Parts: sequence; structure tokens; C-alpha cells
Amino acid sequence: MSIIQQIRDRAAWLVFGLIALSLVGFLLMDAFVGKSRLFGNKSTAIGSINGEKIEQLDFEKKVSKMEEQYKMRGYPVNEGMQQNIRDGVWRQLVEDALFSKDYSALGLEVSDKEVNDMLVGPNAIQDVKQAFTDPKTGVFDPQQAAQRINQMRNIYKAGPKKNSTDNSAYEQSRNFFEESIPQLINMRLREKYTALLANSAYVPKWMIEKMNADNSQMAAVSYVNTPYFTIPDSTVKISDEEINDYVAQHKEQFHQEESRSIAYVSFDASPSSPDSAKLRQQLSDMKPEFEKTENSEAFLARMGSEQPYFDGYMGKSRIQIPNKDSVLALAKGQLYGPYLDAGNYVVAKMIDEKTLPDSVKARHILVATADNKGQQLMDDSTAKKKIDSIKELIEHGARFDSLAAKLSDDPGSKEKGGDLGYFTSGQMVKEFNDFCFTGKVGEKKIVKTQFGYHYIEITDQKNFEPAYKVAYLSKKIETSPETDQAASGLANQFAGNSRDSKTFEESIQKSRLQRLVAPDVAPSAYAIQGLGPSRSLVRWIYEADLGNVSEPFPVGDKYVVAELVEINHEGTMTANKARAQVEPILRNRKKADLIIKKLGTPASLEAAATASGQAVQKADSLLFSALQIPGAGQEPKVVGAAFDKGLAGKPASQPIPGNGGVFVIKVENVSAVSNPNADLQQQRFMQEQQQRSQVSYTLVESLRKLAKIEDDRGKF
Repeated sequence: MSIIQQIRDRAAWLVFGLIALSLVGFLLMDAFVGKSRLFGNKSTAIGSINGEKIEQLDFEKKVSKMEEQYKMRGYPVNEGMQQNIRDGVWRQLVEDALFSKDYSALGLEVSDKEVNDMLVGPNAIQDVKQAFTDPKTGVFDPQQAAQRINQMRNIYKAGPKKNSTDNSAYEQSRNFFEESIPQLINMRLREKYTALLANSAYVPKWMIEKMNADNSQMAAVSYVNTPYFTIPDSTVKISDEEINDYVAQHKEQFHQEESRSIAYVSFDASPSSPDSAKLRQQLSDMKPEFEKTENSEAFLARMGSEQPYFDGYMGKSRIQIPNKDSVLALAKGQLYGPYLDAGNYVVAKMIDEKTLPDSVKARHILVATADNKGQQLMDDSTAKKKIDSIKELIEHGARFDSLAAKLSDDPGSKEKGGDLGYFTSGQMVKEFNDFCFTGKVGEKKIVKTQFGYHYIEITDQKNFEPAYKVAYLSKKIETSPETDQAASGLANQFAGNSRDSKTFEESIQKSRLQRLVAPDVAPSAYAIQGLGPSRSLVRWIYEADLGNVSEPFPVGDKYVVAELVEINHEGTMTANKARAQVEPILRNRKKADLIIKKLGTPASLEAAATASGQAVQKADSLLFSALQIPGAGQEPKVVGAAFDKGLAGKPASQPIPGNGGVFVIKVENVSAVSNPNADLQQQRFMQEQQQRSQVSYTLVESLRKLAKIEDDRGKF
């Protein structure tokens, strides 16, 4: 740090000169090679589908809009959710590109009448129905929906207001007509395309009859099973050439996407015991001031408490905290703690205690002065006069529910006569909440909130219990600079001593660290299995060469040093990659050959049992439709052989290589179990429904295989 400071203090001019020369050098270099970034030759496409490029800017706009939609619905858009959104947008772009050409070729269209029906007709989409359904009757109001859409259309046609800082209404309308409507049309086109293929599903009657006849068969067999495990694995060797031959014959099963794998070690930078003890002491030192302060809310804000002050009461049954009994036993003004609550240290201060209901039923009439976004709807004095008039009318005998239905600005309750039903403490804004829980049943009052003036009547209160107002000074236990530097120092020392695969492994052994592996990291991955989100590490993985060792990367509460141990290109797996899957198959094939050679051509089951050293076993109720032999597992080849008419009457079959061993069987009996209640028509219907339900998935997968898709998101 001292060297850097000297450069800053004494040679800033030199640094600026070097930067300027570097910039000139970059510009001249780009000009000579004809690849200047200034002239836009660098690709801005994050991928392509059948040669059609997808621009990064368009992709990011769609991602941002999707994130906003999730936020509006109350979902936490964390790093994991962001990755899911990005993957979802990419999938949607790919599928739209795959389907769009077929829409035109098939002559599929969505008329204006269909769009209108999806918005305001009897078949309106679910989001529209929810927004314009009367909560009291549960009936969808298409006229209200049409009125709102027409309002948005007029705003959209008028364009944004000039010299205005608030064009939110226009943006909302523009988004509806330029984004939502096209998505709606695309969704309907997709439905039509899928339905077109789904309705082509057909199962002939003879197929159902054949299935029923086959499935009604039952066989009784005796058999000898020589398991593959009777031959040690070490006696059977599988070469890379044999694996490659098998993979070449089953290419579709061994297709792989581009990925890379790393080995890594981590150095813990989570809070240490001294860090925890230090924070505990800091909170203990704050207790005298916390105890004396008369403004707990300001104190907690000034101290940066993780848990802000809640200026309200909470019933005893609803309070869920560690050391609950100790906290609730405090007298007013007393403190308890510090105590641990998850990853925080907390000091609790008892502010007040009352006996209050745990839930209240009330009704109200609202004269709104502002909407949910804080935009003014009515000036304060006009609203106050209006609510005073409503109060006077009710005091002179007017019906509360009738006035609420006519005059209240709360659409959620006006149709119910202003009735809000039962609610618990904290569900309403503070002023509203305080009156309802501290007042008495039958009491009426005008209450002002951020939304305007409410005339409230408390209609019921129930389940009275002790309620407490508690202030919580809460601080998260965090890693100190010293702890972080210690972990970073160890990681840097390890990385400095590990510049290649050999020294990386040697350093692990020397330092007695645990070597972990993160396999098959995709180029567009945001998180790494076992580590968590680290886009910077993923980028290094795809910039490194095989055997390279990284500098330390901070990932969560640790520092990670990684070695690139595997590069998997898109296409067919290599022998090394496929070995784990293929080796057991080929090993069992070789073991089967050895067992068959040992068995020869057995004259009877007894001869096979003698040759293999295995016992004769029986299976009395093998069903043609079931692929399992009790006690032997899934053996479709053996079950199929049990219904082979050519084996009827023979003392023993030829050896049959199965999944778990080599079988020799003797068919004792084959019979049929009739099912007089079988409904052929219903079975045909179910089979066709199953085919239809699989159309959407199989269609997308088929189109993907036929398309040329390039995913370059990992480069950005």
C-alpha cells in the first residue's frame, strides 16, 4: 500500500502519461489491424438461432423487464433468481425463433377479434380476469376491462408528455401495446401450433387389443442366475478404443454441451470467534446509551440496526424470537442481551406492554388524497371537508354500508359496505392500526393516513392477550478486515506456490487442504456447484488453458484458488468423459461372454447350476407388462424370453445376458389372465391424451435438434 501511495502522491503525472500513451497505442493497434472497437466490429450478439443473431442489448432489455415483473409480484430477485430469469429469457428467445417460421408456413394467425376475446371476452386470460373480477360476486366485468384498455390506448396514441418528469402512465401503456399484446399473440400462436399437432394423435383399436392381449399373459419359470459380481472387476480391462467404439454407435446418448471442470481449494473468510466477541462487546458498550435514550427509533437508525424500529405492539403468541421468555419478562425500559439470533447479536429493550386483541374487525370509508404511488388525487382541505360531511351523515342516521358503497375510494372494500374483515396487528398502516387495536368495539373515528382520510368503525375485537412494544438493536456478525486479510493472505500464498497442475497438487498435500471438484461448469453459468454465485470465476474458467491455476477469487465467505482440469467441447464425449457411463456396460458384456463360455450349452437347469455354482430359483407370476423378476431386479430380456413360444417344453434355454447376470431359464407354464371389465374406448382415449400431453416437450426438443443454436452468453 505504501508504494501505491507514493505513486499517487509524487508521480501522478507519470501515471496519467502512461495511461494516455497506452490508450493511443490501443487505438493505433486497432486501426492497423482493422479491428477497432470504436467502429463497431466487435460482435454484440450473445448468440444466434439458425443464423439469426440475438443482440445483447435486446436480451438485456427483456431480462430487465422480467426482473421488474418479479419485483412487482413481491419475489426477491437475488443472484439465483437472476440466473433463472436469464436462462428463461434465453429459452423463450430460442423457442420463439424455432416456432416463428413454422407459424407462417402453416398459415397460423391471430385476428384482432381473438385478441379482443383474450382481453375482454368470455375467454379472457387469467391476469385480466383477476384484475377485473368483483371480489364480492366473483364475476368478471368485461366492460370495466374494456374501459381501462381504451384509456391506455388513448394515452399510448397521445405519446409522452413534453417537458414532463412523469411519463409513467405513457410507459405503462406503451409496454402494454408494444410488449404485452405481442407476447399474448405469440402465446396464442404457440397454443394453435401445439394443438394442431396434438390433435393428430391417433391410437388404433387393434393396438389397444394387442396391448391388452400381451399384458394379460403370465408365465411361471425356473431359472439359474449367474451374477456378474461373481467375476472380479479387476480381471476385466476396458480400453479407450472400446469405449470410443461404443460411443460412436450411440452418439445421441453421449452428446455433450460445452463445459469445463475445475479442482479447487478454499480458504475460510467467515467471521471468526474474535470477530464475534468483538461485536458482542460493542453491543454491550452501547447498552447504557440505549437504556437512557427516549427516542429508540432515532437511536436504532443512528446505530444502523439490522432490525428497524417497529412502533407498534405485537401479541405474545405472535412473537417468535430466541430467549422470548427473558425478553418479555423485562420491566419497561429494561434491556436484555446481547444474545444470538441467527447471524446477528441483539439487544432487546422493553418499551411498553398492553393487553390488546390479536385480531380486529372494522369497516371504513376512505376519502383518498393520494394513490398507491403517492400521486395527489385531492387536496387535503377538500378531503377533510368531505370526510366530515360523511361522518355527520352517519351520525344523523345514514347507513354506513350504503355510504361506503357510494362514496369510499377503497375499491377493495366499498362493495362490501366498507367491511375489511378480520386483520392482525401490523397489516394496516400505523395510524389505522393504532386506532383499531387500542379503541373499543363500536367506536368510530376519523383517522388520517398517507392515503387520505378514513372514517373507521371498530365492529369486533377478539382473543385479548398481552402485547409488547420492543426495540431491537441488531447487528450482523461480519468478517473483520484482519480475518479477511488472513484468509486472503493464505490464499495468495497458496496460489503463488501453485503455478501448474503438479505444484497445485503438491501444495494441497503440503498444506493438508481438501481438494474439491466442480464439474461441468457451463459458459453462461452464474453460480458454481458447491461454491455459489461467482460470475468472475466462471469467466476465468473460460479464459484459462488446461492446467492453469487461478489467482484467489472471493466467493461468498471464502477465497478460492482453482485449477482448470477438464475442457469439454460441444459434441460427442471423449473416452475419458464417457468412461464412467460406458465402462460398466462393456465390463458386464465381457463378463457375460466369460460366463456363457463357462456354461456352454446346458442340457438342463441342473447342469447350468452345477457349472455356475448357483442355485435353481423360481418365479411363478411373471407378467408380460412387468419387466422385473422378484429378487433379481429389472430384466426385460429375461422376462421377454419367458413368453417365447420356442422355449415351451424345452429343459433349458440358451444363456441370456441380462442386466445383472447371465440367466438360463425353463418355462414351466404360460397362461392368460382375462380382464372382462376392460374398456377399450377409455384406454384408447387415455393413450391419445398421453400422446397429446407430450407434444409440447417433444416438439421443442425435435426443433432444437434440427436447428443450429449458438449460445455465446458466456462471452459477455
